Formats: sequence, structure tokens, C-alpha cells
Amino acid sequence: MKAMVLAAGLGTRLKPITFGIPKPMVPVIDRPAMAHLLTLVAKHGFRDVVANLHYFPDTIRDYFGDGSDFGVNIEYNFEPELLGTAGGVRAVSESLTAGGEPFLIISGDALTDIDLTKLVERHKTSGGVATLTVKRVPDTREYGVVLHDADGRITGFQEKPEPEDALSDLGNCGIYVFSPEIFDYFPETDFVDWAQDVFPVLLEKDVPFFIHEIDEYWNDVGSLGELRSGTFDALTGALELGIEGTGARDGVHSSTPGALDNAELVEGPVWIGQEVQIGDGVKLQGPVVIGDGAKVGAGAAVRDSIIFPGGEVPGGTIAIGAILGQGDVVANLRPAAAL
Repeated sequence: MKAMVLAAGLGTRLKPITFGIPKPMVPVIDRPAMAHLLTLVAKHGFRDVVANLHYFPDTIRDYFGDGSDFGVNIEYNFEPELLGTAGGVRAVSESLTAGGEPFLIISGDALTDIDLTKLVERHKTSGGVATLTVKRVPDTREYGVVLHDADGRITGFQEKPEPEDALSDLGNCGIYVFSPEIFDYFPETDFVDWAQDVFPVLLEKDVPFFIHEIDEYWNDVGSLGELRSGTFDALTGALELGIEGTGARDGVHSSTPGALDNAELVEGPVWIGQEVQIGDGVKLQGPVVIGDGAKVGAGAAVRDSIIFPGGEVPGGTIAIGAILGQGDVVANLRPAAAL
């Protein structure tokens, strides 16, 4: 059974981070979001993975290579023009369906610890042409929600309804299992979207497809706020990624020996990567994540912030609620002041 990672998107809501890197390469704790995803896929027995590429394709291809470092074999398909969430899948349909088995589709920017084995089992037992992962969401205005009957068969959708108008609070997670027959319901156009073009046809033709409701963690890293929350959830263990030094709400972890020797104040949770430089008199008040090779200058103060690998907080400044890349300040860096 094969898996496909959707890695061609532009990540417009994550600008300016995605001015220089594709969305699946945005760091989460110690590695890109897509790396965590491939680790999850391999954990559940998927060995053959297809990834579609478009935006900064070489950045993804060069980092992951043939996938062997992540326990998978990766096949890439470059899209000169974006084909849509479903069109990109159809472009590699022969590869995905070569064995006649169902296949998994998952977004390359998803942060999740979902049990993919249970998802596949649900698909096989339901007998439908598709199985959509759903999770209860606190605000339906942020998601497409899914309607279903008592057996979990999908009966309709609402796109980001106001809470008072919502007929469901089950958000579509964009994690699917499809049987090969799904391609019988595609339009002839090159650009195809699951929600706009394929799922309505299944409803119209009364083709059975089902939900798989999860309790596990899921975050699509669709915005700067979601990136912050996802990173901090991984830091504290709400999202289980198996990263050394995470999982404690007041813990302090450093992979750089002596990095904190001259810090003035360190309050967890704090995670520090390898080869990090932290100057004299620095104050860190968690949640704080500092990636590999980052620098925090003398006298700086950091609270509730993420510093990407290679990023820097200049000496004598304070960062609160910030996401800092290499030379890019995404949020709220201002002149020195005491925390």
C-alpha cells in the first residue's frame, strides 16, 4: 500500500517564512514538518511514498533524497503548473494503484500523531470508495466540516460555516484513504480539487464514502499562529513526535553542552538544538524553541518564541511571541526591556 505526501503548495498564509522555503520544509522543533510526517508514515508500515513538488522543488528533493534516512522510498513528481489537491494525485495514479490496493493521501505540512493503521482498517471495513479523517474542531469558521449519518457515511459538507449555522463540528483533516475506483469520478479538467470537484460527484452519484473520527492530535500548520501552537504542543507533549527533550511543561533541554552556563534566567519549557550560541545574561522564559545553529546575543530576552535553525536574536533585544528565521523577523522584535 502506497502513501502520497502533498508537497506542492505555496504556503501563502505562512509568509514571510515561505518566501524562501516551501511549506513542508518549515521547521518544527528539530526538523521540517514533512520529516515528522515521513517518520509517522514509516512507523505505520508505509514504505513507498510519492511526493508532488512545485514550489522550491529542489529544496525538498535535496533534503529527503530517496527517503532511506526516513525509512521510506520516495518517488517525486514535479508539477510545472499546480494541478490541485486531487489533480496532483491523478497525475501519479498509475504508481499509487499499481498493486490494486487502497492508498493514503496526507498533506506534507500536517502535524499529527494519528494512528494511520486504524485509518486503513476503517477504510477496508467500511467498504466505501473513500475514507476521510475528521476531528472535532472548536471553531467551524476555520474549517470545512463534514456531515454524516449514523453509520458514518458522508452525506454532505459545509465550508467554514458560522457556528450558529454549522450542522457539524467535524473538521476535514485532509488525510484520506482512497480505493483505486476513486479516479472514475474525476472530471476531465487538469486542475482538480477534492472538495470542489470530486466529493460532490460522489454525493450526486450516491457513491458511499465514510468518515474516520480521531481523537489524536492534528494541526495543518496553515498560519503563523498554527505553526506556533503546533511547535509548542510538540514541545510540551500534546503532540507526540518522539523528540528527545520534549514532553515536559516545565522542562529545559539543551543539545548544546554549556549553552546555558552564562544565562541569567531560564524558565521552561525550553528546547535548545545543537551548536546553539547563547550570550551572557540572556533570559529565556518558555515556551521557547531554539533551533540548531541559532544565536541569542548577550543581554537578549526571549519569551513565548521560536527561533528557527540558523536564526538570530541580536544582543540587547527582546523577543515576545516571535518566530525568527535566518535574518527574518516574523513577529514582534523590539528594543531591549526587562521581561
